Amino acid sequence: MNVDGIPYRTIWLADDGWAVEIIDQTKLPHEFATVRLESLDDACVAIRDMWVRGAPLIGATTAYGMALAVHADPSDGAMAKAYDALYATRPTAVNLRWALDEMKTVLASLSPNERKEAAYTRAAEICDEDVDICSTIGDNGRPLIESAWNAKGKPAMKDGGVNVLTHCNAGWLATVDWGTALAPIYKAHDAGIPVHVWVDETRPRNQGASLTSWELGKHGVPHTVIVDNVGGHLMQHGLVDLCITGTDRTTAAGDVCNKIGTYLKALAAHDNGVPFYVGLPGPTIDWTVDDGVKDIPIEYRDATEVTEIMGKARDGSLVPVQLTPDGANAANYAFDVTPSRLVTGLITERGVAEASKAALVAMYPDRA
Repeated sequence: MNVDGIPYRTIWLADDGWAVEIIDQTKLPHEFATVRLESLDDACVAIRDMWVRGAPLIGATTAYGMALAVHADPSDGAMAKAYDALYATRPTAVNLRWALDEMKTVLASLSPNERKEAAYTRAAEICDEDVDICSTIGDNGRPLIESAWNAKGKPAMKDGGVNVLTHCNAGWLATVDWGTALAPIYKAHDAGIPVHVWVDETRPRNQGASLTSWELGKHGVPHTVIVDNVGGHLMQHGLVDLCITGTDRTTAAGDVCNKIGTYLKALAAHDNGVPFYVGLPGPTIDWTVDDGVKDIPIEYRDATEVTEIMGKARDGSLVPVQLTPDGANAANYAFDVTPSRLVTGLITERGVAEASKAALVAMYPDRA
């Protein structure tokens, strides 16, 4: 994707061929800054402190984190330490574990002298595979938006074309490129289909207001930022044609774990007859779990993400501002689970599937 005319991915190898560079997403939308990662510890901080976020990008950063660890020390003990350190950074996104296991499978059978080159090669492949997967998710999801446009009647432009509601950020900033939930939107926009996006602010970290709005704006996609509680009202008044969100982990039975508040959007969509789709790559499916509500670990993050908000001061500096009374307690559950019964369909790189175990097994017989 482009940032002021310059093509970017969210993670790439530095010019020296061994360090890794990323976009520091904690500074967006007010400052576009890149960060150089040179060690396992750097990669862990980038994931834990959400310089990078989004399940696919977490997986890609994890792969390069293993490569950085092997670059420093290719021994069995160092690899095991790196695996454990990276695994502990974010508990919910299943792509992290998938990427770790992919790297472990490639490196375990090699001698220490062979591991460095193999680690960087596999990490680069994981990034390239993610780009291809997300682009195909866009191709498979675009017809859903086109169908909604045809159903409305092409002359009906008074409400801005097809109105899509999304939650959190599942665009190219959450992946290596293209995105998951936003990939169909970008493909539709690029094909000339008029599409407008309702962007939930997504408290407490405001990843919709800060990240989704920023990248849609850079790509020229019409959108409107709304507070999280407006979605149901818009659906009641016919102002949402379909919802598309992302997911950090989807169970083998089709339950979807995504940023906190997604479940409430799915309930509102179900009550108002609005289709609710989820964009996801195959590696985001956790084949070891069926019941998402019971079995997916929900990350519980620091309360200051709720009690404070980062903003741009009049002098241009980025500063945290306290929102709550001194000493107020705050709970910060980062994700919730939307049961499969509320999901209209799963948009994957292999097609659009019903949110059920039978449909997912039929679509991914090689992985299931």
